[in-house]
Amino acid sequence: MSTASSPGAGAPGAPGEQVMPELTHRQILTVLVGLMLGMLVAALSQTIVATALPTIVGELGGQDQLAWVVSATLLTSTASTPIWGKLSDLYGRKIMFQSAIGIFLVSSLAAGFAQNMGQLVGSRAVMGLGVGGLMALSQAIIGDVVSPRERGRYQGYIGSVFGLATVAGPLLGGFLVEHLSWRWTFWVGIPIGIVALVVTERVLKLPFPRRRHAIDWLGAFFIVAGISALLLMLSLGGEEFAWNSAWTYGLTAVALVMLALAVWQERRAAEPIMPPRLFANHTFVITSLAGFVVGVAMFGAIIFLPQYLQIVKGESPTASGLLTLPLMVGLLATSIGSGRLITRTGRYKIFPVVGLLVAAVGLTLMSRLSVDTSLWLAGVFMFITGAGIGMVMQVLVLATQNAVPHADLGVATSGATFFRSLGGAMGVAVFGALLTHRLRDTIPAQLTAAGVSADQMPAGSATQGSPEQIAALPEPIHLAVTTGFAEALQTTFLAAVPFAILGFVILLFLRETPLRETRGHSSGEDLAAAFETSVDPDAHLTDEEDGPRPENPPPPGKPPHRR
Repeated sequence: MSTASSPGAGAPGAPGEQVMPELTHRQILTVLVGLMLGMLVAALSQTIVATALPTIVGELGGQDQLAWVVSATLLTSTASTPIWGKLSDLYGRKIMFQSAIGIFLVSSLAAGFAQNMGQLVGSRAVMGLGVGGLMALSQAIIGDVVSPRERGRYQGYIGSVFGLATVAGPLLGGFLVEHLSWRWTFWVGIPIGIVALVVTERVLKLPFPRRRHAIDWLGAFFIVAGISALLLMLSLGGEEFAWNSAWTYGLTAVALVMLALAVWQERRAAEPIMPPRLFANHTFVITSLAGFVVGVAMFGAIIFLPQYLQIVKGESPTASGLLTLPLMVGLLATSIGSGRLITRTGRYKIFPVVGLLVAAVGLTLMSRLSVDTSLWLAGVFMFITGAGIGMVMQVLVLATQNAVPHADLGVATSGATFFRSLGGAMGVAVFGALLTHRLRDTIPAQLTAAGVSADQMPAGSATQGSPEQIAALPEPIHLAVTTGFAEALQTTFLAAVPFAILGFVILLFLRETPLRETRGHSSGEDLAAAFETSVDPDAHLTDEEDGPRPENPPPPGKPPHRR
């Protein structure tokens, strides 16, 4: 598979190679619509539910299980990501993507009909399986239909999905809870998912060869068990059990043993879930490490922005969603701009390197946010941070896809997504613990400075109360609590800066390779014809993924296999 294996293969004039003609811009956009809709419902499922959690607990009870509503989806989506990538390499991207949509639709319907917290948590866990597939496979399919050299011009469309979900999720969730029911926060994604299913069925026709496969089920079990144990420890530590407890040490031990067994199994399996050869690929290792630390810095810190806006600044959930728009504008501006420059110049390393420096500056500025900081200045700080993020995320995926053979495209893309998600989960856990620890010092100190005695403070309202409860506190207690929150959040944002700088240092070692102008197939007519079969079902589509067309075509009446 020389077309895919070597960077720059397929470039004009390369001996023995045939340049793949590009799909038209309209054709690519049509495919992207279906993929982006799938990504949108997956991203919305993670942001829309936060606004509804207090209402859900009020109706279903189960306050002690509240953390699981979010953690269950995070756990299963992250743990299943490498599995989806490998299955798509073995059985075809389209069928796996549609399977992920199906799982998401059924689990969303079930979550909306949940009658108790146990049913809701179970449905959310299954939903996470679909979310993991949608997030990983959508980017892998983009690697199938757009060459690395041309992919930059479409980065803005991909980035807009995450920006829209981040802003629209809390807004839409608040509206649905207020005017309909919390159940609609799960049902609202169903129509979008159905449209994504229809669009991908109609226009997404990828050539795929028939091969015999042996799934590494034992490796899959070890990987899922190890990651699940690790994420359980990170997600529930400090909440459901103390960090210094038997649960923490036990789950850590299980994670280490399972991951060690996974390494052993992957080295001996015929078709490993996470092929060891990927970790011999310099670019994959560097981008995965960078993605992990970027996930820690970005997701771990930015997730606390709503707390600043709602608790410290006293904004409503809807208003706080709107006030994060500068972050999304910065992200989209640099994502679109860097993508177009990458397509024009073929150079990509400079963007994540510069982006992490800009993000470090933004996080440092955000560590200056206080009770008295004006909203417009906070918006400037958010814009700078978003501008840095926009130059990093999609470029790391692009570099990964450009560096691996097409046969490993799915598992490499899902691997990059997995390490980024794992970093985000670790960042949320670490910075959440840091925030809680700091609140125990900053709020009592502020209360003492304000001359408020402990018996004047309502029990638990300082660190555990909702934004509404904190807003209702009398002065000077309210000012002391919000000032204490602001100081604790400053420490949290500042703690993310070293991770951004570490990502910058790691990316200095990234070796920039020329961007391929092919999609991993020897003939671009394969994909063009595949697209046209959505209009002309009799159009011919080759059954070969790589290499020349077979000398003996299939007999009449037995069309090549398509997925």
